[in-house]
Amino acid sequence: MLFNSFIFLTLFLPPALAGYYLLGQRTPRAAAAWLCLASIVFYGWWNPAFVGLLAGSIVFNYAMSCAIVAAPPRSARRSWLLGLAIAADLALLVRYKYLATLLTALVHASGLAPADWLAHGMQDVILPLGVSFFTFTQIGYLLDCNAGIVKERDPLGYVQFVTFFPHLIAGPILHHKEMMTQFAQPATYRLRAENLSVGAFVFTIGLAKKVLFADTIAPFADAGFAAPHELQWLAAWGTCLAYALQLYFDFSGYSDMAMGLAKMFGVRFPLNFNSPFKAASIIDFWQRWHMTLTRYLTAYLYYPLAMRINRSRALRGLPIGRLAQRSSRGFLATVALPTFYTMALAGIWHGAGWQYLIYGLLHASYLTVNHAYRAWRAAAAPAPAAAGAAGVAGGVSAAGAVRAAGSTTRAASANGLALRARHAGNVLLTFVAALVAFAFFRAHGVGDALALLQGMAGMHGIESLDWPAWGAASMSAGEWLHLVAGRSTLALQIAALLVIVWCAPNSHQLMGRFSPALERAAEGLPAALTWRPSLRWSVAMLGMLVFCVAQLHGEVRFLYFQF
Repeated sequence: MLFNSFIFLTLFLPPALAGYYLLGQRTPRAAAAWLCLASIVFYGWWNPAFVGLLAGSIVFNYAMSCAIVAAPPRSARRSWLLGLAIAADLALLVRYKYLATLLTALVHASGLAPADWLAHGMQDVILPLGVSFFTFTQIGYLLDCNAGIVKERDPLGYVQFVTFFPHLIAGPILHHKEMMTQFAQPATYRLRAENLSVGAFVFTIGLAKKVLFADTIAPFADAGFAAPHELQWLAAWGTCLAYALQLYFDFSGYSDMAMGLAKMFGVRFPLNFNSPFKAASIIDFWQRWHMTLTRYLTAYLYYPLAMRINRSRALRGLPIGRLAQRSSRGFLATVALPTFYTMALAGIWHGAGWQYLIYGLLHASYLTVNHAYRAWRAAAAPAPAAAGAAGVAGGVSAAGAVRAAGSTTRAASANGLALRARHAGNVLLTFVAALVAFAFFRAHGVGDALALLQGMAGMHGIESLDWPAWGAASMSAGEWLHLVAGRSTLALQIAALLVIVWCAPNSHQLMGRFSPALERAAEGLPAALTWRPSLRWSVAMLGMLVFCVAQLHGEVRFLYFQF
């Protein structure tokens, strides 16, 4: 079931909300059970056969978490239980996500024709929705059980934490501490008008991003990636930009819809998308793009390896931390190695295929260069200049003070313009770097990605920019306008969406102190642009919702559903 479908909006969401709050007036446990049941129905709507897979995963991981907690801390038994549980979870991912690709690669490498049963099996593998997300969520829970962080031991709360439908299919990747504490509070199950109004407005913003922006530019991206070897310079750039904007608004829309739905049920999600194309560095980009995945990878992959490396260096008397980063070998060991390890696994997590691994390694290279540049700047930064006491002590005439003030103002203005220009250049550089990686993220294979990048470099030629003359004998006025409009549609659409991406506030900023995100509210927008519980905003939301629903023609899946 999709958030952007008539079935969800009319047959699922209203009964789910009504039952949740009606039961919540009696007992929160009944409301929690109802929400678990509704979430399982939501998950099983697409393919009921996978409900058993989800239920089995939940039962297995909760049983293993109990066994891990019961084992003595830091014991071999606890380590073996943790390793067994994680291995089983990863085996599930390999079975559905990577096995067919691995077998195909082995068959091609051997040069043998696959047996009928093997070929049939490779073609019939269907990826369960959300398998990466609910598996990674539970692996994180197991790791926290092993570390002694988990305090809540409520089976119903655990099922609710894993199956809560707004995050079940495509995230955000939740942490048990921030969610199970909310599910344990009786106030979560009490009906509040603010929760419904705020949640509905954020949901509508996300629906508009998906229906009006992502889905309308998607055909251009699909057409270009269907034949990347044929694209010349303008078409290649248009294809890559179209896909980047499609992915941006698709994922941003899903994140807003998930957060809005959670708020309708009295639950707050962590922020998962925060205008990443406004990032002025690739480090900043990953702090804004799929933020909960970045948090997960940092906590469970990057930090453990980095800490192990630093402990090993400390035992050998080698510098650690910032001191280690001053030498090339120390930087490679303490920063580059954990970064490449983490981002390579992040690339593989997105899918089977060399293109996903290259996507991760590209971002690892970007991040490593960015960290190296920051370390170099920190080492090369001059000490702050001492204050010029002589001029103050000697005294300055009034006229001299005015001239000095004017010079200072002009210098500050010029410096401000230079800083803004530098920031814009950094944003553009980060955006182009992300575009190159997106070519591998979307392409059907490495060859297609390279062909697209070759086209973007002009290696396939550059289209003619000659426009037919108005009133040409061979072309009527209507045909001329149709040709001009056809050539300009994609360019105008890309330009409009880039203006929105770079200039418009995001939903977290727009909601101000009413934002449903767990993070601190983003202040600073004028009051006229900040949401308030008023008739004006309610009418605007209702009008936008009706308009978006009128554009729903069939079900268009979110891009992150495939991960």
